[in-house]
Amino acid sequence: MKTSLLMGVAALALLAGVASAADLKFQPGEDSKFNWASYEEFKNAHDLEGQTLTIFGPWRGEDEALFRSVFAYFAEATGVEVKYSSSENYEQQIVIDTQAGSPPDVAILPQPGLIADLASKGYLTPLGDETKQWLLDNYSAGQSWVDLATYNGKDGTPALYGFPYKIDVKSLVWYVPENFEDAGYEVPKTMEELKALTEKIAADGEKPWCIGLGSGGATGWPATDWVEDLMLRTQPPEVYDKWVTNEIPFTDPAVVNAIEEFGWFARNDEFVDGGAAAVASTDFRDSPKGLFASPPKCYLHHQASFIPSFFPEGTVVGEDADFFYMPPYESQKELGNPVLGAGTLAMITRDTPAARAFIEFLKTPIAHEVWMAQTSFLTPYKSVNVDVYGNPPLKKQGEILLSATTFRFDGSDLMPGKIGAGAFWTGMVDFVGGKSADDVAADVQKAWDAIK
Repeated sequence: MKTSLLMGVAALALLAGVASAADLKFQPGEDSKFNWASYEEFKNAHDLEGQTLTIFGPWRGEDEALFRSVFAYFAEATGVEVKYSSSENYEQQIVIDTQAGSPPDVAILPQPGLIADLASKGYLTPLGDETKQWLLDNYSAGQSWVDLATYNGKDGTPALYGFPYKIDVKSLVWYVPENFEDAGYEVPKTMEELKALTEKIAADGEKPWCIGLGSGGATGWPATDWVEDLMLRTQPPEVYDKWVTNEIPFTDPAVVNAIEEFGWFARNDEFVDGGAAAVASTDFRDSPKGLFASPPKCYLHHQASFIPSFFPEGTVVGEDADFFYMPPYESQKELGNPVLGAGTLAMITRDTPAARAFIEFLKTPIAHEVWMAQTSFLTPYKSVNVDVYGNPPLKKQGEILLSATTFRFDGSDLMPGKIGAGAFWTGMVDFVGGKSADDVAADVQKAWDAIK
């Protein structure tokens, strides 16, 4: 789900607290699944007793508690007192704090556009060639992460400013294993097989897909994820990058083709529960419910890793419902295994020894494994032990991330707000309503031209 949908515009309410270094979730050395050697090595290399580290990030509630369980190890290893704070409107708050000359030592943000703006104004500290090389060597699809974390500084020179940490995967198709077993369907390995399965389910007199774009004022956004996934499966990542920055227009044949590929699934009355007319009016939170009806109203649902929150109460992911990686085209093998997703990046906004040490801490497997072992955390770090993941579905998603040959951030989140959270959403609603892909693309491009 788009970050902008998750964050309300409310009065400022800073949530601050200090890490308690003694409260470690897992005691070092006690469970051999964890890479305690990385923790001990980091601990022996960093003595910052008496120093303070301030971190400002997006996490509140349960995610804040989980993040605290991670940085408690940093505090214990270094002697640093860690103070974490967040805000309901954290995107505005970090701008206010940096402009006022009172930034935190480390800021963690999920919006590349905002990070680019902070870098261009000289508010971020470059992380250096060593960290760049570390990402290339240690993260699956390493170049993708370096590209994501590289921005132009105040003088226009590009440099690595962010450290990717805590990733979300969007390239997932959900289904109910029992329904597949009863009907004799198999999980497809290629896009061609997925299309053949779609046709097979329709031929059996059933509806293959549940698709819903409804989301109040944000109606349309689920379709942008479809188009982005299909762009990555039909075009090289360089074309995707040019698309999200408007170096190629929305009217480019590559973009129009991806929209039409989405239409192959969404605009066929035989393929969608309720018919094509129901796609725009069905709320995205309600759209997966057809998977669980008896008999099933649909067999497949494309959505990101958060969607189980809207499954029927008591649904066990991995048993009652499962997912598979949205497959690539057999005819486009050269594009490898692209993954669409989102995530957060950690940046130094005040250059201190404690801030630099924290970035080094994020390079240790233990900084990932502690959160992995609980919930709501995925990482492309190749050296972590995937058996640490807190449950099988998380492990499966983690393995999808580790198998990625290309990772790209949600495209609409990279576009200007008036496009990615405006004209693109509206255009997708118009498209499922019957407007041609060419006309929709022209409308979006007209909106983009208007803000140049």
